[in-house]
Amino acid sequence: MTTTDTAAEGSGAHPRFAEALAELGLGELVARVRRFPDATRTAVEAAEAIGCDLSQICKSLIFAADGVPVLVLMDGASRVDIELVRRELGAGKVTRARVELVRETTGYAIGGVPPFGHRTRTRVLADRSLLDHDVVWAAAGTPYTVFPMEPKALIAQAGGTLVDVREQSE
Repeated sequence: MTTTDTAAEGSGAHPRFAEALAELGLGELVARVRRFPDATRTAVEAAEAIGCDLSQICKSLIFAADGVPVLVLMDGASRVDIELVRRELGAGKVTRARVELVRETTGYAIGGVPPFGHRTRTRVLADRSLLDHDVVWAAAGTPYTVFPMEPKALIAQAGGTLVDVREQSE
């Protein structure tokens, strides 16, 4: 068992995510991972468990743009406007990714997908709404774990491009 494995077990972070943090020089974040007894698969569940505002949750959502996976980082209180994503990417068609594609692309199950540390490299779009906060909370590789991070740093680590892809309420 390596030090990373021990740290991951102690924090509850997914071992692959804990390893990615270490590789990125962010090993100190493993100690900030919070584990909950009940799953926090939705942004609402995560915000309630953490005790933060719903918009402070960073959702990591996989879409398929002309069949190619793309990660969209969105605040927990908002929905992604698929048409804006399609235009941003210059794609013909954008759809929510199927469960299999999410796991194949990221290595994680829906409800636990972190914003970085994925199995494969994908294009990342990050909605500007994340910058409205000093700290956001994102999944740490499982539906039971989250970690806090400053939004600009999170977006930079994810290799994200800042965009406006939030669905606007009428």
